[in-house]
Amino acid sequence: MISYRFLKNPDEKILDQLTALYAEQGWWDKSDSRAMLRRIVRDSHCFLAAFEGKRLAGMGRAVNALSKEAYIHDVAVFRAFRGRDIGSGLLRRLTARLKKDGIRWIGLIASGGSAPFYRAQGFSTPPRAAAMTKNV
Repeated sequence: MISYRFLKNPDEKILDQLTALYAEQGWWDKSDSRAMLRRIVRDSHCFLAAFEGKRLAGMGRAVNALSKEAYIHDVAVFRAFRGRDIGSGLLRRLTARLKKDGIRWIGLIASGGSAPFYRAQGFSTPPRAAAMTKNV
């Protein structure tokens, strides 16, 4: 059975599992550190983890623009747990938390072919808009 928990100060075992999930996604490299990961969890508006028992199954987080808008980042589910509605569960809970916290607009960037997943969860591309990034 999957349970969901918002994190602020994860213990070392959870940090190990979060690191492994970031690595499985290709989002972790040699220059990244546990201190950075602790800051990511602590400084996110909210950081949600899905567990089966004590085993991490997935995660997602949101950052707040200090207004009525927020952005969802780092939604990921370990390959071994995919196909069990965990990603959808993460998004439903993140969205509900953001709404409860007074957020009225939620953005995200759907990368790696994930747009159909997000569309199925009610997200859409705004008319005349394009996601843009700049590497610095």
